[in-house]
Amino acid sequence: MKETVYVAIAALWLSINSLYAQKTDSNVFGDVQSNGVHVPFVTIAVKGTTIGTTTDETGHYMLTNLPAGRQTLVAQSVGYKSQEKVVEIEAGRSIEINFKIEEEIMHLDDVVVTGTRTFKRRTETPIVVNVLDAKSLDAVQACNISEGLRFQPGLRVETDCQTCSYTQLRMNGLGGGYSQILINGRPVFSPLIGLYGMEQIPANMVERIEVVRGGGSALYGSSAIGGTVNVITQIPTRSDYEVSFTTNSINGAAIDNVLTANTTMLSRNKKAGVSLFANRRVRDFYDHPGITLKNDGTTVIEKDNFSELPALESNSFGGNLIFTPTHGQKLEVNFSSLYEYRYGGEMIKKEAHLAKQSEERTHNILMGGLDYQINFNNDNSSFISYFAGQKTKRNHYTGLYPAPDDFDTPEEFAEAEAQHLKNPPYGYTSNHTLQAGVQFNHRLTNFIKGTNVLTVGTEYLLDDILDSIPHYQYGVDQTTKNAAAFLQSDWKLSNTFTVLTGVRADKHNLVNHVILSPRVSMLYRLKNYTQFRLTWGTGFRAPQAFDTDMHIAFAGGGVSRISLDPNLKEERSNSFSGSVNYDKATENYIYGFTLEGFYTKLNDAFHLQPVGKDEYGEQFEKQNGPGATVKGVTLELRANYNKKVQLESGFTWQKSLHSEAVENIEGLEAKREFLRTPNDYGYVILSFFPVKNLNASVSSVYTGKMFLAKFSPNIALRPNEYRTSPSFTEFSAKVGYTFELPFFDSGLEIFGGVKNIGNFYQNDFDNYRNRDSNYVWGPGLPRTFYVGLKVMAL
Repeated sequence: MKETVYVAIAALWLSINSLYAQKTDSNVFGDVQSNGVHVPFVTIAVKGTTIGTTTDETGHYMLTNLPAGRQTLVAQSVGYKSQEKVVEIEAGRSIEINFKIEEEIMHLDDVVVTGTRTFKRRTETPIVVNVLDAKSLDAVQACNISEGLRFQPGLRVETDCQTCSYTQLRMNGLGGGYSQILINGRPVFSPLIGLYGMEQIPANMVERIEVVRGGGSALYGSSAIGGTVNVITQIPTRSDYEVSFTTNSINGAAIDNVLTANTTMLSRNKKAGVSLFANRRVRDFYDHPGITLKNDGTTVIEKDNFSELPALESNSFGGNLIFTPTHGQKLEVNFSSLYEYRYGGEMIKKEAHLAKQSEERTHNILMGGLDYQINFNNDNSSFISYFAGQKTKRNHYTGLYPAPDDFDTPEEFAEAEAQHLKNPPYGYTSNHTLQAGVQFNHRLTNFIKGTNVLTVGTEYLLDDILDSIPHYQYGVDQTTKNAAAFLQSDWKLSNTFTVLTGVRADKHNLVNHVILSPRVSMLYRLKNYTQFRLTWGTGFRAPQAFDTDMHIAFAGGGVSRISLDPNLKEERSNSFSGSVNYDKATENYIYGFTLEGFYTKLNDAFHLQPVGKDEYGEQFEKQNGPGATVKGVTLELRANYNKKVQLESGFTWQKSLHSEAVENIEGLEAKREFLRTPNDYGYVILSFFPVKNLNASVSSVYTGKMFLAKFSPNIALRPNEYRTSPSFTEFSAKVGYTFELPFFDSGLEIFGGVKNIGNFYQNDFDNYRNRDSNYVWGPGLPRTFYVGLKVMAL
């Protein structure tokens, strides 16, 4: 029996070997240029086959032993428009085929993956996908993805704590728990990491960020009601390096230093590559003048030696490894290690529990993923398998040192102080997330009418978190398991009309039944420069603790905590959106716009219900409410003139209301309005490239008025209340010049700029230990000057 198997294997190997050994002596060679300059590492492939190569460092390529007959060659590279050429291949003959490719300006027709879970050009996908790339992050001097995502239409990044400065992403008016953040397409961004993770992922880790707003992201499962943000890490496409150092002066009172490094290496045959990044950041405390409430009820604006921006120290490193043994196979391994120490509160150099009020966090995060893809059946079919995970260890402290004024007698104070020193409220968190899945794609070239790409897959997600602060008798011990299957049909009936349908089935361990989330999207293309889209989708949020639920805040001299209603059930959504996209390109300029309307209905919407107060402070319970509605319009404007001036902007008008009024603070009137949610907000980036090596940019972020609830620092002198914040605009500017160093084949860029030029910053912070740390509405930074140096390959 063994001999038979060996003979069969040998025969199979010989047949395969003989197949690959067939020589036609039909060769194609040539070069690839853009604006008269040779372009290295461009992929040249024979369409419909697994045959391909890349141009070398000089921009030249050669394909050998091609099958005879009419073939289509495709040249494509990141940042350039792809180009196809039809050639006649004859046995025993070599021919020269040269390509002249154009730079892709403003990502109008980039290849994206997030909208459909398959690679498609932006103008051909029925889902609106926005792209934020490394160049845009650099133009606004974003230190991390939190600072970069502010410059995306329909998105807001807000700071939600005066002490620890955690940030939250809002999409189409919905809070952070409604948004799914992916790393390389995988949901390893756990609910815990969501608290601080957007600040912990450095900008130099990112190749690009793809954003899908609204119900179009239903195939990504729970928490994707508001939308999906897919952070795609640096991809090795050419040998490269970059090192930079930036020093920031925060309102002349604190220093923030950032050191970054990136390098990319490719093997000689371009079948393997690695992209590595490293980041080091150290920031001082920053104390901004706030309001002190005196015992006589009067107020004074002064500094209090309590931070509005916490001290930070972080180290990050990681990379992407890609192996392509054949043109139709790819193995990708990504990994990253994120460390961050964060301390906010009274600005002292002592242990956290000796401060009058403080929050201290030490995070150690490991993340990684493994993806394998193989294309076969003349590239009409592909199989993808993936595994991803993260592990987080966190030590933390959130507490107040007992104050004599809080006690009736000196003896009571002495007892409380002794108890605090004996058992301070330190906590420990352990969290890990694991995901595994498979996906199969198959293209039917003659499907009734047109072409249909069918996608079917299944995946399993596990998230386990243990968070405990024994002093407060507080703990979260939550294990969530979600098994899912999804099916999608991407039916291109003609060059002008596409229908995308899909359904996802989820079985969550905290939900007793299977949840089906269907989606339907339609695309109509009018000529080559206008697209009309309609999307309907449903989604859900599981009855579990999310990022903000695990944040302990300060209020009225105590700490506020959130628990889950034992009868909490899943929240469901129905989302509708429609858009028109127009882009007109001529020889010297491009201009365009996108106008999108959206409507989301939430059933059994989650809200935080005040449930009283204990010896430690305020208590809230996460409960199901009657429902809520979010609706609005987003307008994007963009233009580029002769690659010298570029405009990118977005503005959103929206309204978010609960179906019935909900209570926000015990004793205050119930309200229908969503808290901390402006009805209008937007951004603009204007970039200039007047001469070679000189670049400049001016950017702005606008935030409209917000409705907020505020705890009083002293209820005897001033009651809890609702407030409305003023609207505000942040203006920023940057300029840089690159000196060429031809001997080293490198460049040296010197750059500098100002963030928040007008220094508009929140002016009604609470002072001292009794402050309401959740009462935050202003910009993330006061006026900040920065200068930097960057050395990179040319």
